[in-house]
Amino acid sequence: MSFYASYGYLDLSTRFVNLIQGDPINVEIHINIEEYKSPDELSAEEQQLIQRAIESARDAYAPYSEFCVGACLLLENGTYISGNNQENAAYPDGLCAERVAIFAANANHPGSPVKMMAVTAVFQDKLLDQPVYPCGSCRQALLESELRFNRPVRILMYGKEGILAVNSIKELLPLSFDSSFLKSK
Repeated sequence: MSFYASYGYLDLSTRFVNLIQGDPINVEIHINIEEYKSPDELSAEEQQLIQRAIESARDAYAPYSEFCVGACLLLENGTYISGNNQENAAYPDGLCAERVAIFAANANHPGSPVKMMAVTAVFQDKLLDQPVYPCGSCRQALLESELRFNRPVRILMYGKEGILAVNSIKELLPLSFDSSFLKSK
């Protein structure tokens, strides 16, 4: 089985039936990513979200890696929720900024869907030039939020030299795990 990544869009919902039945298939995965050179190209709401993510990154607790990540969510109810990575000397016990923010939103505003999220990083007190992306665990947590509320989450990934945006976490996690796998057949 071969997977090819390129830009665009593809619905994979029925493609894997053949694979399960033993017939080999090739799947081409397309991803829609928007690229912006400057925050000036974004809405005022998106610019504010990025600014809050930058501020949150500067407050991260990352004494071991010095890689400080900040995330900020805008909920449908207009509330902003910030999060940053929280490291621990026992590395697996730390949490990423995106999950800190999404879990805080779910705990404090359980009925309000996430509208959009911005994420950025600071390393050794300098904002990164390139955008930073959510890790796999954070992508899965964001997917759960999208599925929970049946609404896509716009994600802005900010770096000093540019911004990448997707209109759903499914763009960054096309072969995702969801509750459909947990249902007995």
